[in-house]
Amino acid sequence: MRLAALALLLFAAPARALPPGPDALLRDHLWRQLTALPKGERPTVGLVLSAGALRGMTHVGVLQVLEDSGFPVDVVAGTSAGAVIGAFYSAGVPLSRLWDIRNRVNLGSGSNYNSVRLVTLVLADSLLSTSNMEKIIVDELGDIQFHQLKKPFGCVAMDLKTGEKIVFRSGPLAPAVRSSMNLPGIFEPVVYRHRYLVDGGVVDYVPTDVARLLGADWVLASVAEGDFTKFQPKNVLSILEQIFDIRGSIMSREQRKLADALIEPAVGDIEFYDTGRAGEAMDKGVIAAHDKMPEIQEQFILYSMPRLARKWRPGANP
Repeated sequence: MRLAALALLLFAAPARALPPGPDALLRDHLWRQLTALPKGERPTVGLVLSAGALRGMTHVGVLQVLEDSGFPVDVVAGTSAGAVIGAFYSAGVPLSRLWDIRNRVNLGSGSNYNSVRLVTLVLADSLLSTSNMEKIIVDELGDIQFHQLKKPFGCVAMDLKTGEKIVFRSGPLAPAVRSSMNLPGIFEPVVYRHRYLVDGGVVDYVPTDVARLLGADWVLASVAEGDFTKFQPKNVLSILEQIFDIRGSIMSREQRKLADALIEPAVGDIEFYDTGRAGEAMDKGVIAAHDKMPEIQEQFILYSMPRLARKWRPGANP
């Protein structure tokens, strides 16, 4: 009864992090109670994985900490790199396999970018293709549809002809994910369902709205934002990168406000295609998520307190 009274007092107070000491023990107890509830008896948790190109590899580290801590994830939304990681995670691919990416990530795995010199890219009449990315997804997961995933998943692309945001949450998975990570100006648009699709990061860098659309009550966002002030563009590609970073930063300022909690790994100094730092990006995701986990747990507990309180009423099921 004393524990229930303390928890009810917490619910009545403004949402804030629990201080260390006895309240931390209370937090741990409430966390065990909360995560033991069936999905329908606790708030539905949405995980949002932002865009960020190579920096998006940091989401793998974030997912590892969430899994190790038993943090529930019910629905997943992603854009660009976040769409790729989110799709594999939602399909049930073990995190150990995603960690293997650090040893074999290169641009050639998803495009023909690394086989073409920059001057060729600038002067060519045609853009590069991401068709290999679609093949990789099919080879790894099969010709899977969204409804066959283990967790509800959505991703975002943009129609280059109309400027519309296109949200994918049904139909075949591979072309949707390929479209979401298809950077404009570098890769040719994906022609799909009479649309010309490019990277969703142009219109929805942190797709919290998509997680809500999938039914999330409470949203946690992992944001892999670049720090454009750290880079001095030296060529056409780096100028495009700078533009994407600036636009992403502006959009994410508002989109972050729509999330209930944030994890923001320190990957701002990693360039879009610095594949040699893929492992570092993953490690920084682990560090950021680990440091933020107590605070995030407390935020979710406070949000969930009405449902926990119902379990403590006389006559309620234990």
